[in-house]
Amino acid sequence: MKKASDLFIEALEQEGVEYIFGIPGEENLDFLDSLSRSQQIKLVLTRHEQAAGFMAATYGRFTGKAGVCLATLGPGATNFVTAAAYSNLGGMPMLMITGQKPIKKSKQGRFQILNVVDMMGPITKYTEQIVAGDNIPSKVREAFRLAEEEKPGAAHLELPEDIADEETAEVPIPASAIRRAIPELKAIMAAVVRISEAKSPLLVIGAGANRKLTSKMLTKLVDDHGIPFVTTQLGKGVVDEEHPLFMGNAALSSGDFVHRAIDAADLILNVGHDVIEKPPFFMRPGGADVIHISFRSAEVDPVYFPQIEVVGDIANAIWQINEALETQAHWDFSEMKRAQKAHDQHVLEGADDPRFPVYPQRLVADVRAVMPDDGIICLDNGVYKIWFARNYRARMSNTVLLDNALATMGAGLPSAMAAHLVHPNRKVMAICGDGGFMMNSQELETALRLKMNLTVLILNDSAYGMIRWKQANMGFSDFGLEYNNPDFVQYAESYGAVGHRIKNTAELKETLETCLNSEGVHLIDCPVDYSENDHILNQEIQKLSAAL
Repeated sequence: MKKASDLFIEALEQEGVEYIFGIPGEENLDFLDSLSRSQQIKLVLTRHEQAAGFMAATYGRFTGKAGVCLATLGPGATNFVTAAAYSNLGGMPMLMITGQKPIKKSKQGRFQILNVVDMMGPITKYTEQIVAGDNIPSKVREAFRLAEEEKPGAAHLELPEDIADEETAEVPIPASAIRRAIPELKAIMAAVVRISEAKSPLLVIGAGANRKLTSKMLTKLVDDHGIPFVTTQLGKGVVDEEHPLFMGNAALSSGDFVHRAIDAADLILNVGHDVIEKPPFFMRPGGADVIHISFRSAEVDPVYFPQIEVVGDIANAIWQINEALETQAHWDFSEMKRAQKAHDQHVLEGADDPRFPVYPQRLVADVRAVMPDDGIICLDNGVYKIWFARNYRARMSNTVLLDNALATMGAGLPSAMAAHLVHPNRKVMAICGDGGFMMNSQELETALRLKMNLTVLILNDSAYGMIRWKQANMGFSDFGLEYNNPDFVQYAESYGAVGHRIKNTAELKETLETCLNSEGVHLIDCPVDYSENDHILNQEIQKLSAAL
């Protein structure tokens, strides 16, 4: 016989868990005691439960295995809510474990007690309270199964403290061997025939295609048959964006050069489409046909109604299509290439702009210049996300971590910390607006305690810049979006990190290189100027793109 909490840790070990991120409470003490004896799982104590959830979700994004995070009941559990939504919308497998007061006998009334299971229902794939120690093996296995299967997402288990202290003789349930269903041959051949008949086919690579084997198969399809491709924000890097057939990233809603390339297609192969992203295109009657290639059938709405659906394992679908397809001499990509040329020229403009505060185009160019091909940038949420999605060429999948699903602030630093844990030998940079950074800035202490090598680039405009831009676009007066910041250099040094302040644009690249090639946690305070956002991202692009 053993404690139920010991069995819980054994079940997590059986699932291959390496880290548990979080903050324990008194209701987790049996669990914590059991965890202390694990030779496999490390506890990463964070300073806020939200950050722990972001780290667990990002671990899941990189590995495909559910990241695990821990919190107590009540306020600890409620602090997981944003991270749960981040995981579930973004397709990142994660398991949240929360504590609870005793459920058999309790003398504390309703103190701190919420119905956490019901609270998690709308934002997870699975949420259960464990009511008996003997149920732990099946509940843990089911939570991992659902969190990790397509589409990945969040699962939640609540372990009451009296159940954690129960005795049990049960053992963990090992994972079964799973092979995803492949698309049927008729669907594959229907897609091949339609691609062969098309005049100007185009690949659009979305969130669901961001899987290791899918990346390999899509690259082979592009190389073998010369079909141009576009990526969504969550599809960045699935195929090397320095590839000569890369047409651009759908960072803006409409009107960009990439949309001219999309408009030139008479057939779109929409791979890994996920409705959580802003649509890279809108279907219309009489417009381009669409072949939907994904793990699941399409969710039909007024602007998305594909004519052919290839449903099943995406990598296998692309492989089958590639094997059956013959390159067609009548394919014509001249219009797409005109849009591509204009796009590439526009992206280069401003890359050496000397003005200070730093302009976004120069910022992106300098970051790209110092990051190796396998270097990882982790973006918080703000207007700079559009600049990086559009201008930063990702060479490999999961080297540009941005959130185009929940689009929450506060995730940039924790996600970079998780990236470092998964890839300790790669260069990692968190890129945060001043507003988003301050939402989880306390995790600098966690990064230092874990002896991470990490660069944190703060883009400082002393305002909620994205909303300020939208406010101006809508003709509203400038109101309610400015604030004061601490001295970020002194703030970093108070934790024991190294602080740097950019005083002129020429310093930026050199400072980035110094930080990336030095040990420890480095924070860079970089003033930025977003004043030309509207001119460049709206007026200029719309004007130039329409002239193509």
